[in-house]
Amino acid sequence: MLVLQSVAYAHPNRDVLFDSLQLSVGRHQKIALIGNNGAGKSTLLRILAGELAPASGVVRLEAAPYYVPQIFGQFNDLTIAQALRIEPKRLALHEILAGTVTEANLAALNDDWTIEERCTEALAQWDLAGLELTQPMATLSGGQKTKVFLAGITLHQPEIVLLDEPSNHLDTAGRQRLYDFIRTTQSTLLVVSHDRTLLNLLDSVCELSRRGLAVYGGNFDFYQAQKQLESQALSEDVRSKEKALRKARDVERETAERQQKLDARGRKKQEKAGVPTIMLNTLRNNAEKTSSRLKSVHAEKLGGIAQELSDLRQELPDTDKMKFGFDSSGLHTGKILVTATAINYGYGPQPLWPRPLSFQITSGERIALKGLNGSGKTTLIQLIIGAAEPQSGTLYRAAGNKTVYIDQEYSLLDNQLTVYAQAQRFNVAGLQEHEVKIRLSRFLFGKDEWDKPGRALSGGEKMRLLLCCLTIGQQAPDIIVLDEPTNNLDLQNIGILTAALNDYQGTLLVVSHDPVFLAQVGVARIIALE
Repeated sequence: MLVLQSVAYAHPNRDVLFDSLQLSVGRHQKIALIGNNGAGKSTLLRILAGELAPASGVVRLEAAPYYVPQIFGQFNDLTIAQALRIEPKRLALHEILAGTVTEANLAALNDDWTIEERCTEALAQWDLAGLELTQPMATLSGGQKTKVFLAGITLHQPEIVLLDEPSNHLDTAGRQRLYDFIRTTQSTLLVVSHDRTLLNLLDSVCELSRRGLAVYGGNFDFYQAQKQLESQALSEDVRSKEKALRKARDVERETAERQQKLDARGRKKQEKAGVPTIMLNTLRNNAEKTSSRLKSVHAEKLGGIAQELSDLRQELPDTDKMKFGFDSSGLHTGKILVTATAINYGYGPQPLWPRPLSFQITSGERIALKGLNGSGKTTLIQLIIGAAEPQSGTLYRAAGNKTVYIDQEYSLLDNQLTVYAQAQRFNVAGLQEHEVKIRLSRFLFGKDEWDKPGRALSGGEKMRLLLCCLTIGQQAPDIIVLDEPTNNLDLQNIGILTAALNDYQGTLLVVSHDPVFLAQVGVARIIALE
């Protein structure tokens, strides 16, 4: 159904992204494609969709695939009909109904007289009833744009579907519809996602890394169990290689000491025996050559073991290397930080919430803010952090509250600054240059990346840099507000974020539709919006 043979891809600057990829997907199989940011998952989907050509290798598909891309505003210049890929049919239908019955229009329509009715039904199935096919995509939310492309699956009924982060931007109801589709569809699926609930609905997991494609014959839970076994084996290999390196160094030292003793003993015997000076020099040169050969042999062996150890260490996970490390002495559990009494807001004559909101937030709580797309979650965040004021009701914020709002665009960072300059901007404690660089290295920014501009960072890198900058600021914020924090992160960086947040002792307010993430960071209360 879908076959990759020795597929490679290189960027325009000739940097190789991946090489020699092999994969075979059978009819009706449902495969997860995972890997770290930058591994090439989206690029591989675009190759399968025919949008990019591989540098080498063979790609074979038995049917034309339907591709649902990751949404980040790139389709704003299209109408809904164009995004659904039915605009030529729609135009032909309207021209025929207006009396322009030409062979070209009939060929374009291809007897699909119900195309508009089927579009309306498909959009309604994804909770998009009432949208016009001529409506610009730019007028839709991120979740609605994703749903338009998902409605295209219902419309076109493809045999092969390629999905790139399909649950991004979807609210809880939208995610549930997506999960139902994945459970029931007979189409062959290849899905790039970090949504662990979704990943557990798929038959197999295919991991893309610099070593190629590795297939695990089970869902995501099975994959994680296998990776845990691999990690344990890797740790054991590292310990074994470290032991071998220590032993090799001991053998090198003992051999060198033994050779020195033999050489010294030989020289004394030769001097007592009255060996001529010219012969002594020859014997001394031979001894030095022997020592040099032994040293070279041991150096080669040590170098080989050291390189193997370095390669193994490169494979170790990075999650445990990063901790917030805040000075949290100013955080007092149970302190009242925010009290809302019958608050409401509006962008017109009608209030945003049918019923005014009343709630309280105390220090140390972990709260999820939930609601459908358009229910006012972002507005409520702006009210809580003091960026807006309610139009009715009262909102108390404790004096001196320090709140950090981490939105999906990581707006706290300046994309024009380098990684190091960005870190220095948060260095209010006056850390020395080497201390700032140690913090950056701890968050996986080596010296080769200190001069990298912010605009060149991936979502995961921006998240790591922002976490690092917060630790450089030293004093822990009273509240950290996260808006869909896992949307732009791969599984590795979700693990890094989760570990860092579990090290934070303050109040956490999270907008997220990822139940696994919410459970892992210890969310215990929900503020629900209608």
